[in-house]
Amino acid sequence: METVQASTDLNTGEPLTVPNYFANVRSDNNTVLGVVGKDYHIVQNRDAFAFFDAIVGGEDGILYETAGALGNGERIFITAKLPDYIRVGNGDDVTEKYIFLTTSHDGSGSITGAFTPVRIVCQNTLNASLKNITNVVRIKHTSGAKQRLENAHKVMGLANTLSSQLENIFNEWATIRVKDDEVQKLIQLALCPNRETYDLLKKGAEDELSTAFKNMVEDAFAYAMVNDTQQMDTTKGTLFGAYNAVTGYYQNVRNYKDEEAKLQSIVMGGTAQTRAQKAFELCNGFAKIDSGIFLLN
Repeated sequence: METVQASTDLNTGEPLTVPNYFANVRSDNNTVLGVVGKDYHIVQNRDAFAFFDAIVGGEDGILYETAGALGNGERIFITAKLPDYIRVGNGDDVTEKYIFLTTSHDGSGSITGAFTPVRIVCQNTLNASLKNITNVVRIKHTSGAKQRLENAHKVMGLANTLSSQLENIFNEWATIRVKDDEVQKLIQLALCPNRETYDLLKKGAEDELSTAFKNMVEDAFAYAMVNDTQQMDTTKGTLFGAYNAVTGYYQNVRNYKDEEAKLQSIVMGGTAQTRAQKAFELCNGFAKIDSGIFLLN
């Protein structure tokens, strides 16, 4: 990959240089990945995650598992599997711990590392930000070995903190009973796409809701009630099960155009991740106030 001076063609037969702007271009096929400013420093794919190489493959048991590129290669990612698990209940319901590393070549963002746990029995991605702790660390590219190691440990520190807190939260939720109508209300609130839909829910005008929204809620509620992974001691009739109803819907029921669209939605800040975060916040509020109902507020 290389950076070249940006130019445009105004049908004059001669390219017109665009001052202070450059294009990131793939060396193999000359595909333009993005337009960047004069101060942008290109980072080759082989170097993008060098900061994390320092702690992968060692005695800690951290291993790279998957890697890929999105679009024409303008965004790349790699996942690292961490040792041990988040354990809920008697230990049979376990969640694997992953770091999801990504960067772009279109000038849209820095290198990021996100803690992304995945519940094994249904492959539900349970990444969530707590009130005062995000699940993402932004990393500046650096060539210094000391700084690279510090960045790697910064990501691991976040993962360890979130892992411990999420395990405590999920185990608490697995002991809190939730009624079927409360699960349905959670699903409605978490999947709510806009203020208009929210206002209709608030005034109880469910007959005025769009067919598309009602179908989504119905599919997610059916998953909550009948899927095998929702019949475990940790999920059946529990707050943890209610949360998994939303994450499980987007992971295992919802249709996507392709796997890339699914990844974007669930892991990279898309609709599924946003809705799952809303479900997490609703469940956290339910557990704290013990209201017996998900509130419209």
